[in-house]
Amino acid sequence: MQTHSTWLMWALMSAAFAALTAVLAKVGVSQINSDLATFVRTVVILIVLAAFVTATGQWQAPSAITGRTWLFLALSGLATGASWVCYFRALKVGDAARVAPVDKLSVVLVAVFGVAFLGERLSAANWAGVCLIAGGVVLVTWRV
Repeated sequence: MQTHSTWLMWALMSAAFAALTAVLAKVGVSQINSDLATFVRTVVILIVLAAFVTATGQWQAPSAITGRTWLFLALSGLATGASWVCYFRALKVGDAARVAPVDKLSVVLVAVFGVAFLGERLSAANWAGVCLIAGGVVLVTWRV
């Protein structure tokens, strides 16, 4: 149970910070170009993470990291950068209350990609949840 509560606590905090990200970014991007806003955000993240890794003593020699790990982390970084650029551009012109839920379609895509590429398995109840998330995004973005 300890493992479950640990990942769940971190995931819930991630969701809370992601919600704050959308609201704060919507205000922050209102007066500047969305790409510059993404750059400023990235610099802040870089500084905070460097301080965190330093403070916790987690630095390790680059040579201790395998080539495969470098490749996949670099690809993940490229995907993250592309996601942030698209997200900030969407926030610049759209409502945060609609942009953020569409961005969370990533949950649906992770489920599909996890099954297709990582060999993960989801139960019928899990797939129902994935479908409900997708349906919820449609309902949140639907203008009445």
